Amino acid sequence: MKKITWFMAICLAAVMVSCGNSSKEAEAQVNRERDSLMQAISQRDAELDEMMGMVNEINEGFRQINDAQGRVVAEQANGEGQNMRTQIQENIQFIQQTMQQNREQIAKLKANLQKSTLASSKLKETIEQLTAQLEEKDHQLEALRMELENKNIQIDEQNKTIEDLNVNVANLNAQNEEKSKQVAAQDKALNTAWFVFGTKSELKEQKILEKGDVLKSGNFNKDYFTQIDIRTQKEIKLFSKNATILTNHPQGSYSLEKDAKGQYVLKINNPNVFWSVSRYLVVQVK
Repeated sequence: MKKITWFMAICLAAVMVSCGNSSKEAEAQVNRERDSLMQAISQRDAELDEMMGMVNEINEGFRQINDAQGRVVAEQANGEGQNMRTQIQENIQFIQQTMQQNREQIAKLKANLQKSTLASSKLKETIEQLTAQLEEKDHQLEALRMELENKNIQIDEQNKTIEDLNVNVANLNAQNEEKSKQVAAQDKALNTAWFVFGTKSELKEQKILEKGDVLKSGNFNKDYFTQIDIRTQKEIKLFSKNATILTNHPQGSYSLEKDAKGQYVLKINNPNVFWSVSRYLVVQVK
């Protein structure tokens, strides 16, 4: 009887230790996921704060432009004189400089939004409104210049003209377009993976499988693989009733399921985790 009692006590202790370890592992996993989520939220908030700060700066620029336009109109009404011409020239120069700053800020804001993880339709709409407002100010400034010229008020030729500003904008747009292409190319590279499925003999023939090892040599035929975008392709039909994944991909990030014909389909449930170990997928079929 004593032997049985001691044996039961030992078993109970083992179960309690096992439960304690499982509880600690689960708690650690929850903490890691919480920290990752908090980091993502913090990054998103920082990006949003930076962009909204830029929007506020642009709006402040437009406010200053409106004030300067009002001063020019008032100065025209005050009559002629060298002092009046000087003040008008200074205000026009200020308007041109501030508009250029707004152009650069709007272009930077567009570029930041393209690179950002944010997907804010409201922010995109705000940028479109700011761009339209800038174009309207261009028209207003051009009309103001014509009005001043008709009144024989010559603006300092050393100041940047509208034509110069438009050239600068065109150059800036070209630079931003090139940067956008670079960002798109980098984004595509970061989300590209390759897969192949074939029989054992086919994989050996392409040097993908050598002496039981997969992708151990750099001499395998890379053209035999199919390139995919991991963000969009989350299912791969294997067209076989027998399939074995040879490359290393974390458990739980995928499942092998059969279709109506009994053939396997690889379903990738968590693309980031699935492709985290290797961007190459090799499946042996029969």
